[in-house]
Amino acid sequence: MKIASITSLVSALVLALCLKGLHYFHLIKWSPVGFYKKLGLFQESSKLFHWSFLILCLFIIGFLLFIVLRYVYIIPAVLSSFLLGLFVTITLEWVVLDLPMQLSSFKKLSIPFMVVVICLLRFLLETANFHQKEHTAQK
Repeated sequence: MKIASITSLVSALVLALCLKGLHYFHLIKWSPVGFYKKLGLFQESSKLFHWSFLILCLFIIGFLLFIVLRYVYIIPAVLSSFLLGLFVTITLEWVVLDLPMQLSSFKKLSIPFMVVVICLLRFLLETANFHQKEHTAQK
């Protein structure tokens, strides 16, 4: 569990930094902490709290992914991280940007965001697979 916690924390911090950079350089057309305003949560809170809560949420999601996906080490991490990353990023941006169900909507999706998420999922999955195989080999 210690490895899962450390890996998930690093992944959450890197993803939060990358989201901030992507938003700063206008590579994504939405704010990573803009969902607070949309949901009416923490509107009086500071930006530091918004980002800290986002990092906590990303940590929990990463930890759960690490725990669940370490048991699918039979599937190569390259394939599973690519497919899962594409599915998550396309779905997230489709919902956030409120895109219509048209083929032209794919042009509005952020490729740098997809690459960051896929790379971080690969990091999580490769680490989980390595430690699961190591744990299995020790038995």
